[in-house]
Amino acid sequence: MAKIKTDVLLVGGGVMSVTLGVMLRQLDPSLDITLVERLDHVAHESTDGWNNAGTGHAGYCELNYTPETPEGDVSIERALQINEAFEVSLQLWSYLVKSRALPAPKAFINPTPHQSFVWGERDVPFLRRRHELLSAHHLFRDMEYTEDPRTLEKWMPLVTDGRDPMQAVAATRVRYGADVDFGSLTREMVRYLQSQPNFNLMLNCPVTTMKRRDNGDWRVAVRDKKTGETSKISAGFVFIGAGGGALPLLQKSGISESHGYGGFPVSGQWLVCRKPDVVQKHDSKVYGKAPVGAPPMSVPHLDTRIINGEPALLFGPFAGFTTKFLKQGSYFDLFSSLRGNNFGPMFGAGMSNMDLTRYLIGEVFQSAEERMGALRNFYPRAESDDWTLQQAGKRVQVIKKDARGKGVLQFGTEVVAAKDGSLAALLGASPGASTAAGAMIDVLERCFGDRMQSEPWKSRMKEMIPSYGRSLIEEEALLREIRGYTLDTLGLDR
Repeated sequence: MAKIKTDVLLVGGGVMSVTLGVMLRQLDPSLDITLVERLDHVAHESTDGWNNAGTGHAGYCELNYTPETPEGDVSIERALQINEAFEVSLQLWSYLVKSRALPAPKAFINPTPHQSFVWGERDVPFLRRRHELLSAHHLFRDMEYTEDPRTLEKWMPLVTDGRDPMQAVAATRVRYGADVDFGSLTREMVRYLQSQPNFNLMLNCPVTTMKRRDNGDWRVAVRDKKTGETSKISAGFVFIGAGGGALPLLQKSGISESHGYGGFPVSGQWLVCRKPDVVQKHDSKVYGKAPVGAPPMSVPHLDTRIINGEPALLFGPFAGFTTKFLKQGSYFDLFSSLRGNNFGPMFGAGMSNMDLTRYLIGEVFQSAEERMGALRNFYPRAESDDWTLQQAGKRVQVIKKDARGKGVLQFGTEVVAAKDGSLAALLGASPGASTAAGAMIDVLERCFGDRMQSEPWKSRMKEMIPSYGRSLIEEEALLREIRGYTLDTLGLDR
């Protein structure tokens, strides 16, 4: 039995764990960091380009981040927060490119306009009002709006080709949006970590047990699936960034802060087109409005993706009901996550979201022609033979207690940390990977609070994230300076 001692143990080889590992390496190069992954390579579950529900979330085009209020207006606060968070990620990637920890940006990020598109007498006024409110804020000042069919034909030719010229339509565009291949990004960051001292990558090693020792350290057992050998890892700090697998691992830890949390898994599918003469005609992310009752990750979009250097068009995702927490998981995942401390919240959330459950089950039984019908709302001349159905990743939405002690389904991500800062886990999904840098800053501040207050760490944080400690939402001049730097460094301002 192997025994390993490490300062930091990262569980899960996705973008969250790896981002934290890279940031800690910059903050303190002397730290011993170990990363364990249950699969035989990293970034193969939700982080992988084919599994990710959205890439480059910046709030520019995702209409679910600007919901209509009960009074009939549009709320933009969530979009402002997500846009600021994405700007933080852009700063980190820019720093890593400048310091040669990452390769040329085109290996993982490409300029791709972000566009919203709606039709109908009800939704056009909504998009017009959304643009009015967002463009009044400096974060979204460059957002363009049009109801002109000729302008739309230039922005999104596939969307306008064959569309009824009498149909009321509207669109917005931010030209410097991005498509991010988070799988490639994560694998490049792991290559960088492997080139550094004091880093250990353990593949094919699922966690079997976790226990906090009397001295405050964690004893984590992992089993090598190839050899059957068990390794005991002693770690001062553990981060669980295992996507859908994070909740069961958090429960293994036994920390009281995990009590009451549950998960609601959602599956997904894409329609994929690789036909060159179709793919070349569409170079943007075009998001519409989600059907009533649909979860946020099911906002329909016709999406340019560059995955492992190859362009493709994706449409969807089509959501579905599942009991798996991971694409390569077990159908018993949902049931095995039930505990005495979370049964009540999970049952309550399930009962109050029966419409969502019925919607997801209905999605599972959609016919191929029904899926093509949804696509033709965006691309009227779409040919069935040009598109194939592909499985997307799993998303596990957070269930937790509200102020009244009742279970609520929460769409978003949440950091759960032990009171002593010795362990943290990231739960939830959208906007996920796009806000990885900001989420990991939250982990650092909660779990390395004293060191984050020290001058060496403050200085290094400012090098990585020039806006650290300040607000891009409130400071327009700072935003202009930061955005100019990141767009230029990452080649997005074309």
